[in-house]
Amino acid sequence: MSFDNLCKLLSEKHPAIFASWVLGTPQTSVTVLKTELSIEPIRADYVTFLQLQGRILHLEFQTKLESTPPLPLRMLDYWVRLYRLYRLPITQVVVLLLPPAPGTVIETVFCVETTRHEYRVIRLWEENPELFLNEPALLPLAPLAATTQPQALLQQVVVKVNQLEPRQRPEISAYTQILAGLKYNQDLIRQLFREGMMRESVIYQEILAEGEQRGEQRGREEGRKAEGQLLILRQLTRRVGELPQEMLDRIETLSLEQLENLGEALLDFQAIADLEAWFATLEFN
Repeated sequence: MSFDNLCKLLSEKHPAIFASWVLGTPQTSVTVLKTELSIEPIRADYVTFLQLQGRILHLEFQTKLESTPPLPLRMLDYWVRLYRLYRLPITQVVVLLLPPAPGTVIETVFCVETTRHEYRVIRLWEENPELFLNEPALLPLAPLAATTQPQALLQQVVVKVNQLEPRQRPEISAYTQILAGLKYNQDLIRQLFREGMMRESVIYQEILAEGEQRGEQRGREEGRKAEGQLLILRQLTRRVGELPQEMLDRIETLSLEQLENLGEALLDFQAIADLEAWFATLEFN
């Protein structure tokens, strides 16, 4: 399936949501028109026709501007054929998924002599991503929205995908990864979505919680050990004087239990030799 055709699929699965987005106003009564416009040069592969209240919405998705016939002529051709069939006002909106090459003019009008026809163009890369992030049906388009930090946006998208209900998450995740492939490296997409799925799993959460508990316990033990070292050093200094660096280094290697044993033994210490003798007993044991 092409990227354009995937967008067509999404818009026909969620016509009211897509119509509300492109028109900027809530649309409730929306149906998909399965209109066949097969006469050349029309190709209706990537377009969606929606019946609104008293109006037709022609929605077209394009990855590239280049086409045969040119986009402005196609839009005029669609308008004439749709109007002939329905005799209703027609709003035409082209959604460009990717920016064209620098310097490319994005046309929004067909004009030849006295004939002039206009249509709207939505540049997806200029759209605020918040709307897409907060609407599951539009979420697959979010990676292509405006951002100065693409990877951070993709990470936000992954978080939103993983917050979806389990029944809709696999489908939206697949669509999102496909469209993200227009802009992002496939390895990055796979990595972020895989990590996101792991974070949502019960097993991962249990492992994380257990690790946090161990970390807290380890932190408490290390804190007690540091306090014990300071206490031992103060008492030793009072009893035997300044300690050589070698002794300080050896004290730092002692376990919490060994520090407690040293604290009990140093009550009998009168000189550094007593500390050296105590260390000798450790080596002997």
